[in-house]
Amino acid sequence: MAAAVERTDELVREYLLYREFTSTLKALDTEMKADKEKGCRVDKIVEHLQHLVQAFDLNGLREYWSYLDRRLFRRLEDTYRHTVNKLKTSLYRYYLVHTVQSNRIEKTQEFFQKLALELQNQPEWKEWFVLPYIPNPDQNQVFATYFSKQWAETFLVSLHNFLSVLFQCMPVPVLLSFDEEVQRRCQLQEENEALWQKLFAMQAEPRTKKEEEMIHHKLPYYVQNMDRLGDSELDLMSSQRTSSPMPSQTKAGSFLSMLLPQSKKLPVKGSMHSTPLQQSQTPASSGKKDSINNQAAKGKDGTAVRDGKISSSTTADLSTGQQRQKKVQDLERDAGMVQQRQRKVLDYGKERKELLSKQTAQGVEKKTEGSSAEIDIPSSPELPIDQLDSPSKLEKCRLDGGSEQPFIVLSQEEYAEHHSSIMHCRVDCSGRRVASLDVDGVVKVWTFNPTMQTKATIMSKSQLISLEWATKPDRLLLLGSGVGTVRLYDTDAKKSLYELTIDESYPRILSLACSPDGTSFVCSSAAPSIKLSTVPDIGEKGVNLVPGNLLLWDTKTMKQQHQFSLDPEPIAINCTAFSHNGNLLVSGAADGIIRLFDMQRYDCAMSWQAHSGEVYSVEFSYDENSVYSIGEDGKFIQWNIHKSGVKVSECAVQSDAIGPFVLSGYSGYKQVQVPHGRLFAFDSEGHCVLTCSSTGGIIHKLTNTERAMEPCLSLGGHRAPVVTVDWCTAMDCGTCLTASMDGRIKLTTLLAHKP
Repeated sequence: MAAAVERTDELVREYLLYREFTSTLKALDTEMKADKEKGCRVDKIVEHLQHLVQAFDLNGLREYWSYLDRRLFRRLEDTYRHTVNKLKTSLYRYYLVHTVQSNRIEKTQEFFQKLALELQNQPEWKEWFVLPYIPNPDQNQVFATYFSKQWAETFLVSLHNFLSVLFQCMPVPVLLSFDEEVQRRCQLQEENEALWQKLFAMQAEPRTKKEEEMIHHKLPYYVQNMDRLGDSELDLMSSQRTSSPMPSQTKAGSFLSMLLPQSKKLPVKGSMHSTPLQQSQTPASSGKKDSINNQAAKGKDGTAVRDGKISSSTTADLSTGQQRQKKVQDLERDAGMVQQRQRKVLDYGKERKELLSKQTAQGVEKKTEGSSAEIDIPSSPELPIDQLDSPSKLEKCRLDGGSEQPFIVLSQEEYAEHHSSIMHCRVDCSGRRVASLDVDGVVKVWTFNPTMQTKATIMSKSQLISLEWATKPDRLLLLGSGVGTVRLYDTDAKKSLYELTIDESYPRILSLACSPDGTSFVCSSAAPSIKLSTVPDIGEKGVNLVPGNLLLWDTKTMKQQHQFSLDPEPIAINCTAFSHNGNLLVSGAADGIIRLFDMQRYDCAMSWQAHSGEVYSVEFSYDENSVYSIGEDGKFIQWNIHKSGVKVSECAVQSDAIGPFVLSGYSGYKQVQVPHGRLFAFDSEGHCVLTCSSTGGIIHKLTNTERAMEPCLSLGGHRAPVVTVDWCTAMDCGTCLTASMDGRIKLTTLLAHKP
């Protein structure tokens, strides 16, 4: 309660100053200095009582206790009157003990002279009237307890606790209850956020378990461990199929081909000469094959079966037809098991196809010493295997030599409330809200957890062309227009809090970036201009060397703090980004130059020519020792921020990742859009990057050894070119946003795959 009183006093003072009630303010200050309740601070009240006791101010002690009794204690129920009287008695005894310990006997006598009439009829004071006349009261059996340090501390703690409970339970005016409401609201928001995260994790857990069951439980045991099959197992399976007299011998022969990757070659064993997949045989082996087939045709007429092989030399060892019949039954049972396994494989065709695709990427030709021939085992005709050079290879689990896929796609949802091409799409720092802006200037604020729902729609007379979330509080949204204004919008209250006007000569607000602490934001504005060439089939890059400026604004006061110098001349800044602590600011300009600003001194620390053309998007790396940029020249470059203009890595990206983005329509109509939002975004650890494409976002894995981007997962789901992306990792599972020219926004939930 003390904190609420102090804060309310400050708000009242601020209100009086705002209304210019100076006389009232002076009277308030005077009364606050003489405040006996000490701002409802219990520690100050107890401290004041101790001060009166130590100063031997008996009159002041009595008056102050009378004030507390009139102001606080009389409002209590009668059941607490006994507790108040005991505290009063203990306070007076505490005063007497202090006078005796200080050898101020006159103060002790003064106490009994002034309070004799009040205390003589109270039985608890009957023995205390002899206190001034006892030479050593601290050794007396009656008074020794009160002279101990433990009793004094216990009394002060009891008084402090009683007053604390009293202030907490007493009714307060409405003006003081706001602080409690604020705390309750913050607590509810934290609980809601925790429940959202818990619900999100519970929704993701069944999908993950289902995938694990599909991979580890539903597949037959021998398919799961297919890459562990040795030569002995293959020999046994082949010999069983060879010796089987059943008509399903041909089907059983194709059974092994479905288990093994395409074009995998294995050495020929002696027990496998009779397989129908063999392409060439020696005369000796052919003769042996004929002999075996003849004996297999006889079956019960005198053929012995031993370990899956048929041998004529063992006929004499079988004296009874019963033994031969038993062996034949074993052979038939083995063949039936093969058919049963084949049916199980067909039931799980989809899972096996994925497994075979994985094995095909890792398949190599194996050669064994002592082999007389090689068998080329084809793939099953019922289940074709996708080749590595397939157009859909990015959607496979493993690519390029079996690299492990870093993420698992849990779900993909679509937000389709926009009716025109998207320009910007950003997630706030808490990961709960998304703000999207289309070319018509319509802003949608929506949530996706637990369900996708539109929270606010923002429309303006002047077209909006840029947006950015504030960091503190995260409900505020910065909106930049094409007429030189920036609005601060409260997404919870659904109203504009403030609107500022930039220089009229630079009306286009191209970029907004808020500092991590939320106290300031930078605004990039440019002169009205259109690129001279934006159609991609013209061949040359467009020219957009229009002037502009870069300003720093205070978020609280909405006043300009600084204007950055853009040497060698003022130029339009397309993109900006802060470091994690806000000490550095990086910007990419239309002249292809990247500038790094020191936010402590408000000057340009370094700059260098980064791209031959415009810089479309810049971001700090995960360790913030480098800067990544994408430019009009189609290059994705990593720069060392400790050495100006030094490249760490450079690689080319696909043409549909940088723009201009083109959407073809009927009768040769083409909609062309230059980049406005973020063209790439990193995951939480900075190991992967998400870029745009014509059919959806593509996740690339950054390889430190080769200094290149390796595509590892295609999110897909779009029918129009993706123009901006974002990657939020605030929740337990990463969320990727890909927005396209047809107004569709795909929200893909990923789970980091840890093998």
